[in-house]
Amino acid sequence: MPASRAGQEPLLALEEFLPYRLNRLADKVSREFSKIYADRHGLTRPEWRTLATLGQFGTMTATEIGAHSSMHKTKVSRAVSALEKRKWLARGIDPLDRRLEHLTLTRAGHAAYRDLVPLMKAHEARLLGRASASERQAIQNAIEVLERALKL
Repeated sequence: MPASRAGQEPLLALEEFLPYRLNRLADKVSREFSKIYADRHGLTRPEWRTLATLGQFGTMTATEIGAHSSMHKTKVSRAVSALEKRKWLARGIDPLDRRLEHLTLTRAGHAAYRDLVPLMKAHEARLLGRASASERQAIQNAIEVLERALKL
């Protein structure tokens, strides 16, 4: 950490500060991956995350999608509307609680998801392929340690 200037608090070097580094890294990785779904299908990040969450889990509410993908409810709502306009997502009313909507991918939504998954996995493999096997394991271990520490 940089030394403090005379009579001042110690300085914080953001480029060495864990939250800053993780945020910068996550944003860069997310932008790299977004090129695939944006170029291929014109999707935004929230739209992709909504599509991917429904593709993985099937029927969910918008609240469940937001909780799983760490997206604010307004982003989820906009993504749901955009996917519905494309006819990639369908809404169903809960028969026991009419306030709840169950969201599911349509046949076209599933097709887009199936189209993107191998591309996303291949890109992940290329990115992680730049590291040795022991480095890849160290990355996984470090992420797991932080997730446990933060109870994710």
